[in-house]
Amino acid sequence: MSSFIGEYTCKIDTKGRLSFPSAFKRQLDEKAQNRFVVKTDIFENCLILYPYDEWEVQVSRLRKKINPYKREHNKFLRGFFKGTAEVVLDSNNRLLIPKKLMETITNGKEVVLFGQDGKIEIWDKSSYMQLDNNDDFASSAEKLMDDFLD
Repeated sequence: MSSFIGEYTCKIDTKGRLSFPSAFKRQLDEKAQNRFVVKTDIFENCLILYPYDEWEVQVSRLRKKINPYKREHNKFLRGFFKGTAEVVLDSNNRLLIPKKLMETITNGKEVVLFGQDGKIEIWDKSSYMQLDNNDDFASSAEKLMDDFLD
């Protein structure tokens, strides 16, 4: 399984492609085969890029917990999969993110790719820069560690 570390600012070219950072390419597990799934995040105004093998793990977890014959579960599945697309690295290590998805997070020409273990978040650069709030992180860390130690 891939584990991504780092954050990289990437320009979006006129055709809507972004260069995939070489550091992330090195961190990519062979099983992913340069295939990804991209979708909007559930909580934040960013996109999530999953290597294909990690996407399969996420979907497998859902299948174990979700009953598609329950209305609320079906509603969740619809929201989870809405706007999801498969993307592939081209021969120049670029990704073409569907325009409709990219427009949900940015109208600019730069994004930040942020490695977060088995996935990569794609943020509009200006939105990402506003996230830097150490007090919120410290409070979250304190609460989570209390929960783990209980």
